[in-house]
Amino acid sequence: MGGRTDRRRIENYIPRLYGYAFSLSGDVHDAHDLVQETAVKALKSARVPDDEPAYRAWLFKILRNAWLDLVRRRSRRLAVVENDPDYETIGTPVWAHDDSLISSLTVKRCLTKLSPAHREVLGLVDVSGFSYSEAAVILDVPVGTVTSRVTRARNAMLGHLASGNVHQFPTNRRMQEA
Repeated sequence: MGGRTDRRRIENYIPRLYGYAFSLSGDVHDAHDLVQETAVKALKSARVPDDEPAYRAWLFKILRNAWLDLVRRRSRRLAVVENDPDYETIGTPVWAHDDSLISSLTVKRCLTKLSPAHREVLGLVDVSGFSYSEAAVILDVPVGTVTSRVTRARNAMLGHLASGNVHQFPTNRRMQEA
């Protein structure tokens, strides 16, 4: 482990950290908060890995721990809120007119239906681009566990996608031809 980290070194990883944070939380604001918390902790740390792959894994491990802390805090608060007789869940529909946006929203929605362990492993491997061995280091599990979790997570994702009722809208060009 080397000395402190600098801002430019972290900035190279912000998009991938955000992708992983969003895959865990499913929320834009939580993802931003998690990335910011990760950056602050990394910048304050006195012991930083010198090796770039180790540094990258270290950052993602900080983010994962921040996410686990957030989940713990929320689960304690949720227990209090659910006992409130005025508690009500309100859903907000999202309307989209772009094929790629619809596909993106469908995948994001399916991610939220997965278990936390499945979202986490897909966030590392499919969203953030880590190898199975790198994901194993971040998750502190054997590579075989990552392999089986990825397979199960992808199968679950395909099942959610196949059972969904989201269909492509015709593009403007197709509508004009009809």
